[in-house]
Amino acid sequence: MAQAVAFWVLAVVAVASGVAVFVTGSMARATFALLASLLAVGLTFLLIDLRYLSFLIIVMMVMEMLIMVVYMVMYMMNPAGLMPMTMVHNERGAVVIASAVFVLLATGILLTPWPSRRGTPPADPTRQLGLSIMGPRMLVMIVIGLAILATMVAAIVLATDRGRYDHAGRGR
Repeated sequence: MAQAVAFWVLAVVAVASGVAVFVTGSMARATFALLASLLAVGLTFLLIDLRYLSFLIIVMMVMEMLIMVVYMVMYMMNPAGLMPMTMVHNERGAVVIASAVFVLLATGILLTPWPSRRGTPPADPTRQLGLSIMGPRMLVMIVIGLAILATMVAAIVLATDRGRYDHAGRGR
């Protein structure tokens, strides 16, 4: 019962703050509204025992939104992105498109013959999700991820102004 109440509270928070992204008058407030929405989604993942995915969503979104706010403060023409501005440019078109997409998705949800649940949930849903996505190639994907990270670091080092062979610090 408590889990169902928590789900519905988080669902209302996610939707309300998602709507606030588009009706608020500033980029900074829209960013924090988006952060609230994504935190509610992350906590919803926690309710269904996907702890690792919940952690990823929460940590990644908090850091991403905070970095976005810092860049808004630094680079926007208005002070800290708090000046009033419109977040919707083609209001009529946006309403028509959003309504059509909503009707299409709602129709799909109502007309789809959803299968009934078979079996029981796994003991560790995060591990099962990883195996479902990657299968036996999990180790290969981890190694590839490290190789991509090393490539990004090397590209940044090679792209700096001082270049690969910086001799300025050696007195030459």
